[in-house]
Amino acid sequence: MKTIAAAEAPSKAIITGEHFVVHGSTALAAALSRRVRATVSPAADLVVTSDRVPLRNREALLPVRRVVAAMASELAFSPRIRVDISSNIPRGAGMGSSASTMVAVAAALAKFQGIELGRPDLVRFAMEGEREIHGNPSGIDVNVCAYGGVVLFRMGGSPRQVRLTSPVRLIIAYSGRRRSTRTMIDRVSDTKERHPGLFKAMADSIGELSLEAAERLSSGDLAGLGRLLTLNHAVLESVGASNKRLDALVETLLSLGCSGAKLTGAGGGGSVIGVAPEKKGKSIISELAARGFEAFEEQLPVEGVRSWLE
Repeated sequence: MKTIAAAEAPSKAIITGEHFVVHGSTALAAALSRRVRATVSPAADLVVTSDRVPLRNREALLPVRRVVAAMASELAFSPRIRVDISSNIPRGAGMGSSASTMVAVAAALAKFQGIELGRPDLVRFAMEGEREIHGNPSGIDVNVCAYGGVVLFRMGGSPRQVRLTSPVRLIIAYSGRRRSTRTMIDRVSDTKERHPGLFKAMADSIGELSLEAAERLSSGDLAGLGRLLTLNHAVLESVGASNKRLDALVETLLSLGCSGAKLTGAGGGGSVIGVAPEKKGKSIISELAARGFEAFEEQLPVEGVRSWLE
């Protein structure tokens, strides 16, 4: 019987600190339960398929091939394999679809080859694909997809796990519009070039806000966490990461009773996260659905990548 290896990696939401994390600030992020699944099986040559990408669009799968090539070169094995990818993460939703894919592929390939890789190595190989897509990403997405849970992250460092005293629920609402992460990073970087002093002050403040948000999350002070999220959204709006649709979705969540809400991820589209009062999550999601928004409630923490043989 031919061996097949499989792995699943979670999606993610950045709770505070996106964009500024690329410029050295601390960010807070959490793994989400929507996942990418990757399987690896023997083949005569390297074949990569995805349920999101037509077979004729080979360029879209180049980042996965880059991960495979980097692992094959460093770990000395032949990349004659088939990689099949499936996902239930909305593309362009700010939920780390690409990072989840790269982490799942790296974990499945390591399992297929019988090589034990720690999460730092999975992150390192996954970053090969992320750089192909995003240029110079901070690494927060692949770290939270690999480690799971809730993490504090600063570019160039290792993630710090945030322990929760009890499970926490967040609302994730998709705006219905995709966006380019690289385009949004460039837009925010332009703000930094025009107002370097102001931008540094905001980055330093957002780093402190992320640490405070981690404390509120850990202690279960969700009302306090919500207020910090709304403040962070206002800062992101000021540097060009938001738009009218995201601002309106944040306003909607607040009007429905959330203690706070903000865009999550690169902005310009994608998703918004909100902190709902206990037992009001389902009613808020129903109201959002009635207004045409796809939304779901997520319970934290969520485990990171896992792999197995089939």
